[in-house]
Amino acid sequence: MGEWFSYGNRREHFLTEVRSVIEKKAQFLTEIKKCDRKESAAERSFAHSGKNMTYIEEYKEGNKFFGIYLCKSKQVLKTKAGKTYYSLLLQDKTGVIDAKVWELNNGIADFDAMDFIMTDGSVTSFQGSRQVNVTRIRKAQEGEYDPAEYIPASKYDREEMYQELVGYINTIQEPHLKQLTCKYFVEDAEFIKEFKQHSAAKSVHHGFVGGLLQHTLAVTRMCDFFAKNYPILDRDLLITAAIFHDIGKIWELSDFPSNDYTDEGQLLGHIFLGAELIGREAEKIPGFPEVLARELRHCILAHHGELEYGSPKKPAMAEAMALNFADNADAKLETMTEVYDKAEPTTEWLGYNRLLESNVRQSSGYIQKRK
Repeated sequence: MGEWFSYGNRREHFLTEVRSVIEKKAQFLTEIKKCDRKESAAERSFAHSGKNMTYIEEYKEGNKFFGIYLCKSKQVLKTKAGKTYYSLLLQDKTGVIDAKVWELNNGIADFDAMDFIMTDGSVTSFQGSRQVNVTRIRKAQEGEYDPAEYIPASKYDREEMYQELVGYINTIQEPHLKQLTCKYFVEDAEFIKEFKQHSAAKSVHHGFVGGLLQHTLAVTRMCDFFAKNYPILDRDLLITAAIFHDIGKIWELSDFPSNDYTDEGQLLGHIFLGAELIGREAEKIPGFPEVLARELRHCILAHHGELEYGSPKKPAMAEAMALNFADNADAKLETMTEVYDKAEPTTEWLGYNRLLESNVRQSSGYIQKRK
């Protein structure tokens, strides 16, 4: 009898084990199906979806990076070990972000700079700034994206900035300077349209729609402040120089979305183009004093301050010096602003910046403000 119960117990134990294995297998197959469904959904999303984009400014370290973005630039580089990878600059209307494609596998389709691309990856951090590790790319199709979503623009109202600039023009007393300024910035509708939408740089500072207007207004405001506090300054000359100082950038840089250097920009540069325009147009205004035209052109030629920064002349007049200070201050503070905007709110040290020639750090007060 004991042997029978012993055998029955063993048999029951064996059947229990078999049932357990079958249940676990069924659960395992169910999980596989769930994963397949998730993967299929993800594949369908990557293959077909360009809707509900997340803007670049919204991403934080640790986030999944997914959506269609403009590939502003593409470099094919090699690691120290000799492995090929892509270094990209991705853009939408809120800004740009650095991206790397470390694994050039079947998930990376062919694409070029200035293509709109569907991307999949994750947001990491490198030297205090956000960086994207991209694992999949395909070219986006027309209809999947709205080009207007990928053109960065000034955060300020362009018409309001323009009207404020016109207010400064109306304060110019010297008739020849006022006529010259009004000819372009008040009377020429085509020029005004181009000026309002143009950028002030390719990438360094104010590299967005309305950037040239925003920078010009900021420089003009500072020059107005200088003129009020330093009697040696000829305000009319200084304000006119401030308004015209970067006018050559309209011909130096192409329109968006490329926003790149033109042949004129590469061969001549905005400083020469601006000074040439002033010299040519001043000659068309009857009675324009030659010495005044020369002084205005000098301000334009010297506004970068140093020969190594692209100015063919160093400032020889107080007005040229004041213009250089205002231009330099706004360019560097806007650069600092853009560096801060790209950084994590709580990161102190943000790495080396070429324009500022320094390692950049957010102040504790500004970090507290961003929290």
